[in-house]
Amino acid sequence: MSERPGMASTDLSDRTGMVTEHVKAVARAAGFDACGIASVDAEGDDGFDAWLDAGMHAGMTWMAATRHIRQRVTLFLEGARSVVVLAANYHAPSPSLPGGLRGKVARYARFRDYHRALRRAVLRVAEAIREGMPEAQVRISIDSAPVRERAWAARAGLGWIGKNSLVIVPGLGSWCFLATVVTTAALRPDAPIPDRCGSCRACLDACPTGAIVAPRVVDARLCVAYHTIENRDAIPPEIAVKMGNLVFGCDICQEVCPWNRRAPMTRHPDFQPRSVDTVWPPLDPLMAGDARWFDEVFTGTPVRRAKLEGMRRNAWIAMENARAADSRLPPDTAETD
Repeated sequence: MSERPGMASTDLSDRTGMVTEHVKAVARAAGFDACGIASVDAEGDDGFDAWLDAGMHAGMTWMAATRHIRQRVTLFLEGARSVVVLAANYHAPSPSLPGGLRGKVARYARFRDYHRALRRAVLRVAEAIREGMPEAQVRISIDSAPVRERAWAARAGLGWIGKNSLVIVPGLGSWCFLATVVTTAALRPDAPIPDRCGSCRACLDACPTGAIVAPRVVDARLCVAYHTIENRDAIPPEIAVKMGNLVFGCDICQEVCPWNRRAPMTRHPDFQPRSVDTVWPPLDPLMAGDARWFDEVFTGTPVRRAKLEGMRRNAWIAMENARAADSRLPPDTAETD
């Protein structure tokens, strides 16, 4: 008996839908707070090349060196047809600022390095694809490969790109790690969601250095996060004086975002601050270059990326900023030794 017209395509559609739902269910079970899927056909120019050509990537030369792969996901995985994007909420309570001269570490770096913390869960999602489509190839990325996770998150309907260039996920805000599973499997894509930033300028107006030069355009040459983490050279004085007590990263544009006001706390046990010192590190041991203390406090966290020398440089700047602020206090409120 011959096959009815359209039956094969219907079976294929059913299988695609079943595998897609299975992948999303596994993602939730693995601990991810959101999962979206995009077709590689959604890839297109969103201004990334122009951003690179303008030099806004500063000293992050690896971005320019891999621009072609970042703009064509099929160069990352030949025959790729779908990109699964995963989001993990890392919003956790912040301990109160202790006494003494202290720096401040960005929220994402106060606990176990997310590259390691999420790897097993991302691999589980990759396995789910192969369970449903054994012939499929997969390749993962956790902000460590030339895959533009934020662009794909928007294409996959996970959220929209906020004016601070970060992905805002409905119900979660922007306190999210992103990971991707690129696959040759043709999964059912999700529809993008509209931009909901409206006329809000909170992040642009709050950036201390004016690094958000236009909505969704961040110039790394002006960004505190870039200079405190990636820049291995001296930090320009005009940036340094605006760093305040920031010694690793900067969350200001996220802290003022209205979409983050009711962000839920993370359910991931690895994303709890390790100690008060990983959130508010005392400046004295950093300035002294105390390697033993540095290892005890920051081993296994993203802060290691800046290295001890970078953190020492940042701590000295924080100290100078504290002294300058103290000198501007009225005489009856200035602290004395």
